[in-house]
Amino acid sequence: MSTILNESQIEDAKQHLTRPLATPTDLSVDATKEISGALTAILADVYAIYMKTKNFHWHMSGAHFRDYHLMLDEQSVQLFAMTDDIAERVRKIGGKTLRSIGEISRMQRILDNDADYVEPADMLAELCSDNKQLAAELRAAHTLCDDCGDYSSVSMIDEWIDQTERRVWFLYESYRH
Repeated sequence: MSTILNESQIEDAKQHLTRPLATPTDLSVDATKEISGALTAILADVYAIYMKTKNFHWHMSGAHFRDYHLMLDEQSVQLFAMTDDIAERVRKIGGKTLRSIGEISRMQRILDNDADYVEPADMLAELCSDNKQLAAELRAAHTLCDDCGDYSSVSMIDEWIDQTERRVWFLYESYRH
């Protein structure tokens, strides 16, 4: 059974979607909006890298199959673990975060790779580049959070930068000759 909303109910629903949450925080409304926006964009990128990492994990081939397959699986687990922490941080400060795959695809800055075949070295190089891009986005969010006095986010981002740099290092060392 569907419910038909009148114009007043539709307007109320729209207002609800644009109002900040009433989550108690000492961060300003503007800081909450800026930090939530930055972290939600990062969350979309992390999901995009996670999916690409799984894609390459599933489609890996060649002489180093086992090593690359296991490394990409380990990295995808780490990426997926980041998603809940990022989304919960946004909610803790009163922000709103991702709700759907469609929203991820609209917000992600990491390009998808839908190619039928990608050489193993090219897979690793592409993931290395994507993770470097993520590290840069994390650094920008770090600066924003620090400027807004959101030290909990700064602390979490420190850890995510370190994890991302480790992924970059492992990927780079795996594909270079």
